[in-house]
Amino acid sequence: MQIDFEQKTVQLKVVYYGPALSGKTTNLVCIHRICAPSNRGRLMTLETRDDRTLFFDLLPLHFESDSGLKITVKVFTVPGQVIHNATRRLVLQGADAVAFIADSRISQIGQNQASFLNLKENLKQNGLNLKTMPLVIQFNKRDLPGIRSDAEIDDMATKGREPVFKAVATQGTGVLETFLGLIEITWERLNAWHDLTGKFGIDGDTLLKSLRRQLELNE
Repeated sequence: MQIDFEQKTVQLKVVYYGPALSGKTTNLVCIHRICAPSNRGRLMTLETRDDRTLFFDLLPLHFESDSGLKITVKVFTVPGQVIHNATRRLVLQGADAVAFIADSRISQIGQNQASFLNLKENLKQNGLNLKTMPLVIQFNKRDLPGIRSDAEIDDMATKGREPVFKAVATQGTGVLETFLGLIEITWERLNAWHDLTGKFGIDGDTLLKSLRRQLELNE
């Protein structure tokens, strides 16, 4: 997190992580599409022959409190292919929160596990700790055959500390729930560390309501 007390700005960095083709970019494209045009920045994608998200997608969302505090949420994706590990590690630098996008298909369990271990190691290489990092897990592609059952995912959710969401990102299902759930726990963690409510007079509910308005959600 970057805080400028003189300019009253807080910049949060959120990274969408996961195995190749799990739906990371689809999540960001969906969020960007429904966001009010006046409140969204340019969605930038670097496409290559090997990976259509070789570097990152960037989505600035803005919030301003009554006290004048401006909060910018920047959302990045990382390439899932194994050969792009150096890029993943680079994008994770300075991350405040991570959304891990898993593929729900049983055939992809091994890929999900390998990617999660890779996330843990790359956070460590950046001086970050998975245990203290705000994290949510999304099980995407719930519309495909051969997926892990709802009961299995629900059971997994009860055993871990991370909120778990189910999604069909191509249809927009579960995308915003994942994003707002991550922002909520990120704010709670950062507020506990830095007392942002005491310093700037803003609470998490106000922040989430503002983001919902920007994402054109009705309360």
